[in-house]
Amino acid sequence: MNWIDYITVDPSICHGKACIKGTRIMVSVILDNLAAGLTIEEIMRSYPALSREAVAAALAYAAELASERVVPLPA
Repeated sequence: MNWIDYITVDPSICHGKACIKGTRIMVSVILDNLAAGLTIEEIMRSYPALSREAVAAALAYAAELASERVVPLPA
């Protein structure tokens, strides 16, 4: 899976936030829904333009971002 095939950043769409190509569905919306405990199927029902692969691409994109930075956690 190559997330670049599914994710785009365009300053004229959603203020330049990362979105699923061909939609205005932001990666952050998908991640927020997953973090809230929704299943992939529930998210896809809410956003019919999403595919299972697009959700996986959002996770892969987030994983790559997380590997690039260290966020300090309180002790």
